[in-house]
Amino acid sequence: MNKTRVLISLSICSRERKEEEELYTQERVEREGDMGIVFSLLFLVLISAQLMQVSLGQQFGINYGQLANNLPPHSQVATLLQSVNVKRVKLYDSDPSVLSAFSGTQIEFIIAIDNGNVANMTNPSTAQAWIAESVQPYISAGTRITCITVGNEVLSGTDMTLKANLLPAMQSVYQALTTLGLQKQVNVSTAHSLEILANSFPPSSGTFREDLAQYIQPLLTFQSETNSPFLINAYPFFAYKGDPNTISLPYVLFEPNAGQLDTTTNLTYDNMLYAQMDAVYAAMKVMGHNDISVRISETGWPSKGDEDEPGATVENAQAYNANLLKRIAMNQGTPLKPNVPIDVYVFALFNENQKPGPTSERNYGLYYPDATPVYNIGLQTTYFTSSYLSSCSKLMISYRVGILLLAALILF
Repeated sequence: MNKTRVLISLSICSRERKEEEELYTQERVEREGDMGIVFSLLFLVLISAQLMQVSLGQQFGINYGQLANNLPPHSQVATLLQSVNVKRVKLYDSDPSVLSAFSGTQIEFIIAIDNGNVANMTNPSTAQAWIAESVQPYISAGTRITCITVGNEVLSGTDMTLKANLLPAMQSVYQALTTLGLQKQVNVSTAHSLEILANSFPPSSGTFREDLAQYIQPLLTFQSETNSPFLINAYPFFAYKGDPNTISLPYVLFEPNAGQLDTTTNLTYDNMLYAQMDAVYAAMKVMGHNDISVRISETGWPSKGDEDEPGATVENAQAYNANLLKRIAMNQGTPLKPNVPIDVYVFALFNENQKPGPTSERNYGLYYPDATPVYNIGLQTTYFTSSYLSSCSKLMISYRVGILLLAALILF
């Protein structure tokens, strides 16, 4: 009898132990499965963040001004831009040392003929010689040049001779490119200030100034025929600076706000930059053109200003550029052109200490001259091996990843 009880007890214990082992095994499998899911999610989060950063870098450009005496060498600037995956750069000249330094980087360049050289370019022979010297050799050597701007904000200026020379100079430059078979690779345009508009709000009422119609109408015809973009330098900061008591700061910074309704089109604008772009589209439509794209050749926000420059702060500059880049990453279009992703060149790469004018003019840069960021908009935290990635940024990346992994281990 006792023997039978012992056997029964042993059997029960064995069965219970087996059940416990099976339960433990099942829990371990589930725990390992959950851990696998967590680490997979962490991996996907990190990878998706990097891929989004790669996409973002490829979709926006940056203005590389050089009015400073403390900027890094061009080769180091090339390394910096590659490290944050910026694929497009706009210059204000055709500096041969810059173009040589970027050879083979696959970064696309807009180069420029400055206002002082526009008159010379009306001569076809001069234009041909300039293309042969300043464009063709660098393309052959592996530098990607995709656009030439002839003059900057010419039509909003007061030099009537310069205005008259603008289109003939553009035509000569285009013909020189055609002669060398480069016209499909390199387009010709000019950048405008928004001061060429007579009306800009509501956007549907956008029109060009009557005194500029004689210049703009044939210019649009040329750009339509050559399929070149209409370039605008647009700065919502200037509007806010001029009337901070009326202009909504969230509206100009791409932050949540009630928006502005265009009652003619019934389109609502939640930011000023999009309204400015659509005003240009409306103005071109008045002149018979729906076939020319609008691109932002300059926009930005200063991180510092004088006492009479409200809004010029690090916080607002960070908000403006970070929010703008998020919208670019979303392939967002304007309310009027929702299926046409905005095309933007941010101003500027560096703070430039020799720019004239108010303090704000010297503080538009995303980076200080030592290549450390003025503020974080996400560009400097993606590529761990960049020589320009600050030690603080590297430490922060390691800290954040470590926290995520530690949390996963504690939870499971």
